[in-house]
Amino acid sequence: MDNFLLLLYIAPLSYLFFKLFKLIDQKRHQCCYILDYQCYKPTDDRKLSTQFSGEVIKRNTNLGLNEYKFLLKAIVSSGIGEKTYAPRMVFDGRETDPTLEDGVVEMEEFFDDSIPKVLSRSRISPQDIDVLVVNVSMLAIVPSLAARIINRYKMRDDVKVYNLSGMGCSASLISINIVQNIFKCRKNVHALVVTSESLSPNWYAGNDRSMILANCLFRTGGCAILLTNKVALKHRAMFKLKCLVRTHHGAKEESFNCCIQKEDELGRTGFHLGKTLPKAATRAFVENLKVISPKILPVRELARFTIASFVRKMRQGRSSKGAGGRPTIDFTTGVDHFCLHTGGKAVIDGIGQSLNLSKYDLEPARMTLHRFGNTSASSLWYVLGYMEAKKRLKKGDRVFMISFGAGFKCNSCLWEVVRDLGDGNVWEDCIDEYPLENLANPFMEKYGWINDEDEATFVVPESI
Repeated sequence: MDNFLLLLYIAPLSYLFFKLFKLIDQKRHQCCYILDYQCYKPTDDRKLSTQFSGEVIKRNTNLGLNEYKFLLKAIVSSGIGEKTYAPRMVFDGRETDPTLEDGVVEMEEFFDDSIPKVLSRSRISPQDIDVLVVNVSMLAIVPSLAARIINRYKMRDDVKVYNLSGMGCSASLISINIVQNIFKCRKNVHALVVTSESLSPNWYAGNDRSMILANCLFRTGGCAILLTNKVALKHRAMFKLKCLVRTHHGAKEESFNCCIQKEDELGRTGFHLGKTLPKAATRAFVENLKVISPKILPVRELARFTIASFVRKMRQGRSSKGAGGRPTIDFTTGVDHFCLHTGGKAVIDGIGQSLNLSKYDLEPARMTLHRFGNTSASSLWYVLGYMEAKKRLKKGDRVFMISFGAGFKCNSCLWEVVRDLGDGNVWEDCIDEYPLENLANPFMEKYGWINDEDEATFVVPESI
């Protein structure tokens, strides 16, 4: 009888311990680690110098005087230097008539450079890859780019493949989110994320101001990221994903139409950047912060902000003169480094002002914009590479990534640095030159005179 009673106690306790162990083990295998990443740096013959930029602009015979002036104003205030990279077809003088092959070659050059490097450094074979996620927004081909990678590196027949298009500059965090969700239901998985943009077939040769602006901002680039949830490899990992939040305002017409690929009146395809873009970006940014802030900030900071907001609201109700400035959240209480999308100088400055960030916090994004330009979805990883090359990333540090994209989307995530980092990556040969104290680049020196010109008398000079 006593043994029977003992068995009645032991059986449920054993089951409880088994379920607890299973839950803990499942949580351990759901972690998302970055083993390594490799940004792409094209060859030097594709650097877009100041002089050559002027030649490209003059080649566009569709530009009138007003468009020419607008374009030069955009360049001199862009925050982009003259060491960024453009597609090969621009240097061949074929930007008005690109071919499908131009876009494919642009991608394959990136694939052949970055993917072997990241796999070799991580000592991972292509046959070890269980999940492949490729995001290139403006190039859809058959077979897909993902299929080309599988064919090139002879990956396994059962590799799970996701080929994303049309997701814009925020696509890399969407790719990471796909991997994160797969890790929740499968153990010991290796995932390869390939993020880039194909500029060759999307160079705009018309005169619509909202569409020629994209030519000033976007540059060639890409990044291959190797992730795993294999617990045995966590000691080799660089980063651990803490949380990720995605915000999509595609249901709002104003947000949906502010960033869109379309044809101009003469049927020339380009990428339209509308005047409502800043408003749409701000709205998505605020909504995203509302969700992710409680996940990454300490309770004391959330409580301080809540009390300050309540006090301000009470004062507003009692006084007709207002209640002072709006209270802000101090994100530095929960974040050590800010990895911002290099959408442009205005984007970086706007985020910095909204989050009350210091010059030090904004330095990686500003220097990345200057050196590499806006490389679309891969830009976050160039910013991260700058931080690593500067040896800023120490074990236990928390890195906050923020990106924006057409749709309109704002995606963000928080990474924890697993070990001290200091590899030069794509910055290795130039990191000692940065940060630049003065970002008045050669574009300003050579074309700045246009700001003083009178629209009524301005003419395009024969030589510039």
